Amino acid sequence: MGLIVQKFGGSSVRDAGRIMNVAKTVTDTYAAGNSVMVVVSAQGDTTDELIEKAHEINPKASKREMDVLLSTGEQISIALLAMAIEKLGYPVKSLTGWQAGFVTDSTHGNSRIRHINKERLTNELDKGNIVIVAGFQGVNRYDDITTLGRGGSDTSAVALAAVCHANLCQIYTDVDGIYTADPRLVKSARKLDEISYDEMLELASLGAQVLHNRSVEMAKKYNVPLEVLSSLEKKPGTVVKEVTDVEKLLIKGVAKDNRVARLSIIGVQDVPGIAFKIFSALAARKINVDIILQSIGRDDTKDIAFTVPLDDKEEALEVLDGLHKVLKAHEILSDDNVTKVSIVGAGMATNPGVAAKMFEALADANINIQMISTSEIKISVLIEKKDADRAVAAIHEAFAV
Repeated sequence: MGLIVQKFGGSSVRDAGRIMNVAKTVTDTYAAGNSVMVVVSAQGDTTDELIEKAHEINPKASKREMDVLLSTGEQISIALLAMAIEKLGYPVKSLTGWQAGFVTDSTHGNSRIRHINKERLTNELDKGNIVIVAGFQGVNRYDDITTLGRGGSDTSAVALAAVCHANLCQIYTDVDGIYTADPRLVKSARKLDEISYDEMLELASLGAQVLHNRSVEMAKKYNVPLEVLSSLEKKPGTVVKEVTDVEKLLIKGVAKDNRVARLSIIGVQDVPGIAFKIFSALAARKINVDIILQSIGRDDTKDIAFTVPLDDKEEALEVLDGLHKVLKAHEILSDDNVTKVSIVGAGMATNPGVAAKMFEALADANINIQMISTSEIKISVLIEKKDADRAVAAIHEAFAV
């Protein structure tokens, strides 16, 4: 018996029936003799609905005010779940992010956790309460509400597990574990019994939507025991841990990310320091850059293309426009009709021919590659969005994952 942190996503608490189901799962864990902390997301499509409401009023609302608005979704969830647990006759206390002691930096919309003041959490657990915490949120040093970005409730849960030395962190979702591909797209996709932190981190970063990439990063850093399992079915999920040796699959998964944009700077000066000026300016605005392609110089100019998260496209274009005179570029182009498709597997590092096999699968499916990025455990390609689902299926079949 020990401390267990459980996280439930938006689909798991989308209506009264689902909330009561979650309450039963939580109270069963508590009744088994464990201390329990629960992190919940906003119900169903609440976050999207709140964003729509904001756009009706002001499409260019400040990120600070958006954080104030979006944080209310989780507050609704924690109160309703606490009421459900009360109904079942168990002691419970719901806490917002700031009440739970989450202190973040001041990057509104995508803040990072600085530390957690766990005194309130410890006191509530010592009283025998089930503690329910609003995920995805905290406060900065100015006491302004901040949010951790889409999927941030996963990170909230892992952070709690790390700082409170939990025996286990369980991430409950509407799927029953980590699959080799999205089972809704690829019928032959199969569930993994276990996956390494590194492989899961790559999959999460590359578009697999089961876990927030920063939550996996934190779980690896603090060696948090992590399990992904279904909130609807009582069966084992997928364990995420440091080293795995089950089956020794060459490729652990195929993922796609539709929320990317390609930016191209055409005809910049072919002189030292240009790339630094571009990417340092983007980094200063905390815009993450992924795949980068630079052409061979011609006529004293070169082209530089790279991808950014779709949500950051407009801000990235604003940064580039501000650099236009410095770069002396012919033009700056953007394209969000693209998808990043990736394969991930620790076994790739010692097996030659993986890239060739991936490219062959895409060629046989008549899918053109625009950009390529590689590392020891992943290969990513940028393709047209309309080809994304076919690409995932073709690659998955080629590797017989």
